[in-house]
Amino acid sequence: MQPDTRPGPTSSGSVRGMRRDVVRVRGEGQPVLVLHGTPGGVDTADVMARFLPSDGFRVVTVSRPGYLGTPVRHGRSSLDDDADRAVALLDRLGIERVGVLAWSGGGPSAYRLAVQHPERVSSLVVAAGLSARWAPPRATPAEWFVTQTRPGAALSALAARVAPAAVVRSAVAGVSSLRGDALDAHVRDVMADPVRRRFVLDLAATGNSSGPHRDGWRNDVENLGAITMLDLGSVQTPTLLVHGDADTDVLPEHSERAEREIPGAELVRLPGGTHFAVWDHHDAAAVQERVRAHLRR
Repeated sequence: MQPDTRPGPTSSGSVRGMRRDVVRVRGEGQPVLVLHGTPGGVDTADVMARFLPSDGFRVVTVSRPGYLGTPVRHGRSSLDDDADRAVALLDRLGIERVGVLAWSGGGPSAYRLAVQHPERVSSLVVAAGLSARWAPPRATPAEWFVTQTRPGAALSALAARVAPAAVVRSAVAGVSSLRGDALDAHVRDVMADPVRRRFVLDLAATGNSSGPHRDGWRNDVENLGAITMLDLGSVQTPTLLVHGDADTDVLPEHSERAEREIPGAELVRLPGGTHFAVWDHHDAAAVQERVRAHLRR
């Protein structure tokens, strides 16, 4: 497939007529649609997509329904509705076919997009993506305060500035089975790498489910908790799956299921990888190059 370099409504920034906290577009080259996890928003998708250079990719980042003011319409906010909205956005941007990069709770929407509209998806990358029913884990009072309240979001932002190592440690421990020496080593490794450190700190600033994320969180809890079948066997798009084997937020069995059911799917297993493995693993640079190569096909 030749890269689609036709100009859209804008060459960078927001799409004309749409707010920047709903849709953003940057770069020229192979179009890639980026679907964030749960919770999140276009800001999370921007952090996810940093490793896609603007001189090789036309990156389209979005806020999924309910996040950052994106509307949740009664009876029209299912996973399939999300796929239909993505196609309507591609039409508006003049993009015929697109690579898709999805993470975590964005995985089911990506799978349904590939099933419902196979002619629009040229390649699919799903990092630690859900492939079956999900329910949010029971949070401790401290976790609830940090992740689901506005004061908790403000405290996290402050901590990222004054105690970044503590934020990285807390974030990594919260989404992985790493403990003791393994956790210490991972945190030291991340803190020593400016790119990986920035990813974890910036992601921590976007991962709160309060305020402008609340409606999206509730919509995701409802939709992801109602999954019975994603029809993964009907995905014909070349699919690359990436999952860390220490991920406790989305267990590796989700990607293993997708590998079994999607024809020809490839699964990259990252030893000691957290839920952030594509971005914070010690082999992240090599993994990201493999992702870029897959999205270019």
